[in-house]
Amino acid sequence: MALRDQIRIMVVDDMSTSRGLITQALDAFGVRNVATAENGKEALHHLARQPAHLVISDYNMPEMDGLQLLHYLRGTPQTKGVGFVLITGRAEQQIIDHGKKLGMNNYLKKPFQPDELRNCIEAVVGKL
Repeated sequence: MALRDQIRIMVVDDMSTSRGLITQALDAFGVRNVATAENGKEALHHLARQPAHLVISDYNMPEMDGLQLLHYLRGTPQTKGVGFVLITGRAEQQIIDHGKKLGMNNYLKKPFQPDELRNCIEAVVGKL
């Protein structure tokens, strides 16, 4: 069975358009097991009930930004090993450095093409 048939991915973004673009791209890659959340807190509640292999999260969100979500994931035994990709329109070096320090696996700058998303994901989890 291919990785794309087994992997569970959580997409976290407060903008429905962005969530839609990411989930459409994942669907085009053959990834079917995708959950979505509008913010970090919602993602944490969902992940507590249904674990994921990879979290793809926007940086700038209300209530809990992407790096706060990452910090919580890494500090929780059940989620510390989850892959994490940060997607941001503000790929400033200090954000990237802070993300790496927290254990971010990869990042992608908005706007991006589906192939860039695929390459970013595959660098973390392997070939889809």
